[in-house]
Amino acid sequence: ETAQGAYINFAHVQSTMRKKLPFGVGQMGKSFRNEISPGHFLFRTREFEQLELQFFTHPNESDDWFGYWVDQCYDFLQKYGIKAENLRKHEHEPEELAHYARATTDIQFKYPFGWSELWGIANRTNYDLKKHMDASGKSLMYQDPVAKEEFLPHVIEPALGTGRVMLSMLLDAYDEEEVNGRKRTVLHLHPEIAPYRFAVLPLVKKEPLLEVAQQLFQDLCGSSSVDFDVAGSIGRRYRRQDEIGTPMCLTVDFETLEDKCVTVRDRDSMEQKRVPIEQILQGTAVTHSSFASF
Repeated sequence: ETAQGAYINFAHVQSTMRKKLPFGVGQMGKSFRNEISPGHFLFRTREFEQLELQFFTHPNESDDWFGYWVDQCYDFLQKYGIKAENLRKHEHEPEELAHYARATTDIQFKYPFGWSELWGIANRTNYDLKKHMDASGKSLMYQDPVAKEEFLPHVIEPALGTGRVMLSMLLDAYDEEEVNGRKRTVLHLHPEIAPYRFAVLPLVKKEPLLEVAQQLFQDLCGSSSVDFDVAGSIGRRYRRQDEIGTPMCLTVDFETLEDKCVTVRDRDSMEQKRVPIEQILQGTAVTHSSFASF
């Protein structure tokens, strides 16, 4: 795990940043495990990126904060596209708890191979801080400026592997359907995690459409992630964007030269509508507009 550095530096962070409880220290780092049987693609690997939050709180408030972070993590996963029916909470029984934990809840995902842990949230109490304090002889006690008391904080730790959460999001986003007798592959990714928010597609690879499309691409780059694609038919380009999860395609056609509008195509519904370029630029600059907002 990557957690121990946060405990060693607890007093330093608290004093230099003048933090009062509760506060958290978040970090991302490389973790290694001696897995005997790695497998299931990104689910179980010997090396992976781990995201951890060490949230320091008053001992009397740790149970409430534990429940808060379980709910926050659960809601976060649903917000970014994981289906509710593929999530559940597993509260560890006393015999399941790690030696340092007072309580642990796993948020589990329904993988193709069955239910398994996606995100673990643990109430580690003051176990780690006490061990470091005893071994080093250095005080890690917190001085409460309001209550005028001294105590070792308790720690709530949400821990998440980036590989597992990306695997879960990809599994829920991936879809195959038949459209006009042909297979359509689409990634229904949440717009915030899609590789591109928009794809700018000139109808044909000719001037002056290329010039208008390139200008739109440049204007959008300042406020959003954008792809530019001119290779192949417009239908093939739509399919390519569907496969990588681009929420909206903006097609510059010959009508654009007259009405200053582009055809906006929605990834999920494949619906299309004409939208003024000015409206698109204003919307992305302020709100990263969705198809429904145009």
